[in-house]
Amino acid sequence: MRKLSVTAFVVVAALSAAAAALGLLASCAKQAPKTVTVYMWSEYIDPALLEQFEKETGQKVVLDTYENTETMMSKIASASDLYDVVVVSDHAVRPLSGKGTFRQLDTKKIPNAKNVMARFRKPAYDPEEKWSLPYQWGTMGLVYRTDKVPDIEPSWMAVFDPARQPGPVVLLDSMRDLVGAALIAKGFSPNTRSAAELAAAGDLLAGARTKRLVGFAGSPDSVGKVLAGEAWIGVAYNGDAVSRLDDNTDFSVPVEGTIIWVDAMTIPAKAPNPDGAHRFINFILDAKVGAQLSNYLAYATPNEASLPLIDEEVRGDVRVYPSDDQMARMSVLEDVLDATTLYDQVWTRVKAGQ
Repeated sequence: MRKLSVTAFVVVAALSAAAAALGLLASCAKQAPKTVTVYMWSEYIDPALLEQFEKETGQKVVLDTYENTETMMSKIASASDLYDVVVVSDHAVRPLSGKGTFRQLDTKKIPNAKNVMARFRKPAYDPEEKWSLPYQWGTMGLVYRTDKVPDIEPSWMAVFDPARQPGPVVLLDSMRDLVGAALIAKGFSPNTRSAAELAAAGDLLAGARTKRLVGFAGSPDSVGKVLAGEAWIGVAYNGDAVSRLDDNTDFSVPVEGTIIWVDAMTIPAKAPNPDGAHRFINFILDAKVGAQLSNYLAYATPNEASLPLIDEEVRGDVRVYPSDDQMARMSVLEDVLDATTLYDQVWTRVKAGQ
């Protein structure tokens, strides 16, 4: 009986130790640093900020990137559970939120939301401020080589009309943005639902597909091709251009007007780490962090508390912070609802070279 008792004691002790070890492992797992997976435009954050976030929170940021809104929308429609934060183009917020793509933000976990400028509060794409908070804002225009086109009039027709400017050009690989630019060039709204107006914009874009067309590219690559001399003019977002300009290049908003946009931070409904997502959004909206972000990117900040900390050279640059006159000629892209099919048809035709 004594031997049995000792054996039983040993077994119980071993089981207890194993249970304790398992409990310790479970506790460690719960306390182990998580990752925050962020899906955003390429080259759109200062790497030093990612390191700072990890030091402050113990959570590592894993980045995945895209080059246009259409790719982003397609990806999160099928794989939103991969991401904790998705940076979304303003005009995509409403249609995606209507499909249940996003988790409603818990503003108690984002105290820095108070820093958002009044003009960016309750935007048309999210009037109840349920799904998003702004990341950066900017415009779209022309990046060009001053040594090749020194007398250029910054007009959309410089890239759409071969007779106006025969040198090599690169076009932005983004449906709503480029079709919107063609619509503006024709004197139409970039949010039109008119089949006839969209057909006219498609004709203009199709006519731009001559031997001088280097190709379609994401904004950073478009700027890169101009800097390398592969193209004389390219269509790009202002920050991608202004942050990299050299002595032979410049950026301008076309005289016909352009698109002004806001990129917004959202949390997918199936985000694996929603707490980390809230911490990341709150981090970005910190005054110093927001200023560092905009100084690095040369995009405009939507953060009121960050504005005084922006480099004076950047804050006074109309290529980054447009003048009132320029702003009066800018349009915001909207959800065009069922007319999206018409835009898709135009884009498919243009990309196919028809």
